[in-house]
Amino acid sequence: MKIPSRELKTAAWLIGVLVALYFLPVGTARFDGAVAEAMQLARWYAREHVILCLVPAFFIAGAIGAFISQDSVIRYLGSEAKPVVAYGVASVSGTLLAVCSCTVLPLFAGIYRLGAGIGPATAFLYSGPAINALAIILTARVLGLELGVARAIGAVAFSLVIGVTMAWLFRKEELARHGTTPRMMEEAPARPLWQTSSFIAVLAGLLIFANWGGAGDRGFFGSIYQIKWQVTTALAFLLGWMLWRWHGCKAWQVLSVAIATAATALACGRPEGAFLTATAGIAWLTAGKPGEVGEWFSESWSYAKQIIPLLVGGVLVAGLLFGRPGHEGLIPSPWIAALLGGNSFGANAFAAVAGALMYFATLTEIPVIQGLLGSGMGKGPALALLLAGPALSLPNMIVIRSILGTRKTLAFVSLTVVLATLSGWVFGALCVS
Repeated sequence: MKIPSRELKTAAWLIGVLVALYFLPVGTARFDGAVAEAMQLARWYAREHVILCLVPAFFIAGAIGAFISQDSVIRYLGSEAKPVVAYGVASVSGTLLAVCSCTVLPLFAGIYRLGAGIGPATAFLYSGPAINALAIILTARVLGLELGVARAIGAVAFSLVIGVTMAWLFRKEELARHGTTPRMMEEAPARPLWQTSSFIAVLAGLLIFANWGGAGDRGFFGSIYQIKWQVTTALAFLLGWMLWRWHGCKAWQVLSVAIATAATALACGRPEGAFLTATAGIAWLTAGKPGEVGEWFSESWSYAKQIIPLLVGGVLVAGLLFGRPGHEGLIPSPWIAALLGGNSFGANAFAAVAGALMYFATLTEIPVIQGLLGSGMGKGPALALLLAGPALSLPNMIVIRSILGTRKTLAFVSLTVVLATLSGWVFGALCVS
């Protein structure tokens, strides 16, 4: 009797899991430390990024899906849009948001599913985390003007090259995709465009100012940091007013959410508590309601369900392998430092690959690279890590695959890594000469 292949695969998986558990190196310092680092990184990620970064990003993505027509996205970012307009909008949008490699994902998923072409969509996917004005300025200040300028030029060029190349590689699939996308007759919008734009701009403002860095900075960004929570509070009140006046939420309900949010902020003294209360309040105001406001919550929730489990799993694996900045995972830090020395092609390639796998929150790549430069890292590998690291991470890749599929994800990741490697190699050679 022939055993079905499905049963053989199940048996292989069971045996593999049991063997792995049997030989699990529990009790060794390296393994136990790596597991602890994975938990620490996941806890840090949940505290610092899920509430203040991902939650606003989910609501922005939901607003894009609920309030912006498919025809509008296709007109400006679709395959038939003028390339200058499409790539200009994609790169500028990413620059203004200045988010990390994980926060950009729900926004990318929103515009791609509404019909944005693969080229402009991936240009946006790269530009969001990579073209960050504050990060580039801080790079120039901490790591030197050469690296700061090289990072700025490289990030802008990468956004365009990656987008154009992805559009060319998958041009046949894009034609089929847009050819089968139902194009309904454009209807008159439910409200003026300026209202929709203002609503999304307020949500984006909450995301930007709640995560604004610059503590201790005496310049312009430091001045903004001093008033970040006042600006965030003003935007939150403006959002409440919009929900009342534009989206039909009852005044007493909006006021109740505002009072509860303020009380939570005063009681716990941390912005995360206020954001959690506000999120629960918005869910109460919008979940299951008819019309656009209910659709907004439904879209936001669908992105959260899809993305959060994948991100958490990716963060755990990244923490297990690499640990946190200043702490080791399974891979010893001296190995990484030794492989990044000099400016060989191999050192640049390793820097690009390592950066693509590691998770960097916004701006955290700079002190990490500063420490590696002090340990003998070459300037070429430093640039390669700066160009690949913020835009990619293991959690980021896992989610991108669920949106684009394996082939397109491999192409996007490979383009980023190859371009980062070549740029770092050339830059290092120029610095040496």
